[in-house]
Amino acid sequence: MQPAKMNIYEWTKGIHDYANVVVGEVNDHVVRAAVISGDFHWHKHEDCDELFLVLEGELFIDFEDQETVSLKPGDVYTVKANVLHRTRSNGRTVNLCFEKAENDINGD
Repeated sequence: MQPAKMNIYEWTKGIHDYANVVVGEVNDHVVRAAVISGDFHWHKHEDCDELFLVLEGELFIDFEDQETVSLKPGDVYTVKANVLHRTRSNGRTVNLCFEKAENDINGD
């Protein structure tokens, strides 16, 4: 059976607070669509890289060494496993995140 078709822009257009949902699965990985407005907590994933693709807004990824990466629509960035980080935005931001299906999205 084929999975249902989903339009990310339609799904996210009415969401203004934090939301994070699996929108697809590929082998042992998932694609999550997330809406963020504000800060997510500091965390790391010991055994899982995360790839972010920004669709709307601007996503900031802060690292413990005080470096910050700014991602705008069309930008892609990978946070390597076991790296302490947090995501945040100054306004509504929509992104896709590619990661292992077993990954705890809240980190440790």
